[in-house]
Amino acid sequence: MALNPFFLQGSQTEQRLVQELINEQLRMYGVDVTYIPRKFVRRNTVIREIESSKFDDNYVIEAYVNTYEGHSGSGDILTKFGMSLRDELTVTISKERFEDFISPFLEAESDDEIVLSSRPREGDLIYFPLGQRLFEVKFVEHEDPFYQLGKNYVYQLKCELFEYEDEVIDTSIEEIDTQIQEEGYITTLTLLGIGATASASAVINNGYVREVFLNNDGSGYTSTPVIRFTDAPDSGSTATAVAITTNRAGVFSIQEIRLTNAGFGYTETPSVYIEGGGGTGAAATCLIEPTQSGVISLSVDDGGSGYVVAPTVTITPPVGAGATASSTINGIGSVTGATVFTGGNFYLPSTTVSATFAAPVGVGTTAKGTAHTNSVGIVTGITITDPGSGYASAPAVSIGNSAADNQYTNTLTGLSTATAVAGISTGGIVTAIRITNPGYGYSSTPSVTVAAPPTVSGVGTYQFNEEVVGSSSGTRARVKEWDDTTNSLKVSNVSGTFTNGEILVGAASSATFAIKQHDERDLYDKYTENDEIESEADLILDFTQSNPFGNY
Repeated sequence: MALNPFFLQGSQTEQRLVQELINEQLRMYGVDVTYIPRKFVRRNTVIREIESSKFDDNYVIEAYVNTYEGHSGSGDILTKFGMSLRDELTVTISKERFEDFISPFLEAESDDEIVLSSRPREGDLIYFPLGQRLFEVKFVEHEDPFYQLGKNYVYQLKCELFEYEDEVIDTSIEEIDTQIQEEGYITTLTLLGIGATASASAVINNGYVREVFLNNDGSGYTSTPVIRFTDAPDSGSTATAVAITTNRAGVFSIQEIRLTNAGFGYTETPSVYIEGGGGTGAAATCLIEPTQSGVISLSVDDGGSGYVVAPTVTITPPVGAGATASSTINGIGSVTGATVFTGGNFYLPSTTVSATFAAPVGVGTTAKGTAHTNSVGIVTGITITDPGSGYASAPAVSIGNSAADNQYTNTLTGLSTATAVAGISTGGIVTAIRITNPGYGYSSTPSVTVAAPPTVSGVGTYQFNEEVVGSSSGTRARVKEWDDTTNSLKVSNVSGTFTNGEILVGAASSATFAIKQHDERDLYDKYTENDEIESEADLILDFTQSNPFGNY
C-alpha cells in the first residue's frame, strides 16, 4: 500500500533546516581540521596500481570528533620491530560544506590526479591539530544518520594514524609538512662547499723509458708488487713505476704498469723486475728513446681541493725544433737569398712551409719566402718569392714549426703528446700524477693543466621539502634536512642514482653544490635493521655449499 499522501516524508524546507542546524552544531562543538586530498603522481601502466602520490593542497573544514573519549583502535602495540601505533579517529563533517567549499577545487584538478571529487575519498589525509597528527581516511560512511527526512547530511570519516611510505607532503604549512621530516627512507649526500684547482709542472729530457710492456700479468698477488728498473748511467736518473692490480674471478694479477718517473740518460734498454706482492709469473719489458726528449716526470705544485674523482691532466703537445737561417740583400735594399744553418726537425716531410722575414725599418715592403723540407721533415733550402724593398741590413729569418701547420703526430717517427693521470686523496686533494705516455719530440718544457674540481664554491641554502636534481644523472629527490656546517644533505623519495662529482641544484632555492659522496643507507630509521638481520641469518643458514632444506 502507498504511503499516506497527507503526511510529508521530508520536504526541501525541512531538509534545509536540518542541514543548517547540523552546520551550526559543527561550528559550535567541532574543531577545525585540515583536509588534504591525495593526488596520484604515477600509475603502473599494466595493472593501474598507484606507484606514487603527493599531498600538496589543504582545505580547512570544521569537524565533530565522534571519538571524544580518546583515540579508538588497538592503541600502542610493542612488537619485535619496535612500537606500532594503531590509533584511530572518527570525525563528522558537513556534506554540504564539503560539496560547496572543497569539491569545486578538486573538480578543477586533472582526472588523472583526482578521479573522484564529489565526496571525501579513502586515502586522503586529515590533520588533527589537537594532537598534531596526520590520519588517513580508511572509510567514508555517508548513511549515518540514516536518511533523516529522506536525505543524508554528513560524512563520517573513519581514520587511522597515517603510516608514511615516501609520499610527497608539501602543503606549504610548516606544521603539517614537518610531521614527516624524520619519516621514510632517508639517505645522505655529502656535498662540496669550496674547491680549488690543482696545478702541476713537467720536466723533459732524453734517454727515457718510453713505454713499459706487461708481457705476463701473473697471479696470486696479495699486495701490490714493487716495479724496479736496472740503474741508469752515471749521468742519468733511474726510472720508477707502480703496478696497478686487478681481481678477475678471485685471482689477483697485474693490470698495468704506470711510470712515475721515466728516468733519463738511458742508452741501452733497462731490465724490468717485478718483486714482492706474494704472486708469481708477472713479467715486463720496456722501450727507451735515446735521442729525442719526452716528459720524464710530473710534480704536483698545488694539490687543490674539492676533488671527488681524479681530474683530467692535459699536457700541451710538442713542437719540433725550428730551422734557423740567415739572409742577404743587394744594394737597393731587396733580399737576394737565404741560407739554412740548421734544418730543425718534425716538419711535414717533402713539402713547403712559410719562411718569415723581418720587416724593413722605415719605408719599404717585407720580403716573403718558402722553405723546402726533405722526406724526414728537415728544412733544406729557402726560395725567395718576394724580395721586398727598403732594407738597410739583412733581415732575420724564422721558419715556423707550429702545432697547427707543421707537426705530424702519433707515429714512431713523428711527435706524440705526453699523457698522464692524477690520483687524489680521501680529502679531495691531488696527491700524485702518473705518466701514461711520456710523449716524443719535446724541444721545450710543456705546460700542464689539471682540470678544475666540480665546483669551486658551493652557494645557497637548500630548503626543506624542495626538489633537488643531479645535473648529469637527472636523479631527483626531496630535501629532508640541510646542515651547512658539515655540508650534509638528507634526502628522500630518490628516483635514480646520484653520481659523485655532479652538481646538485635546488629547484626552489637554486642552491648549487657538488656531490662528494652518496650514502644510500638509511642511518636514521632505528627500526630499519635489514642488513644486520640478513648478516645474522647468513650465520645460521649456509647456502654456499648446498641447500640446507634439501634438494628436490
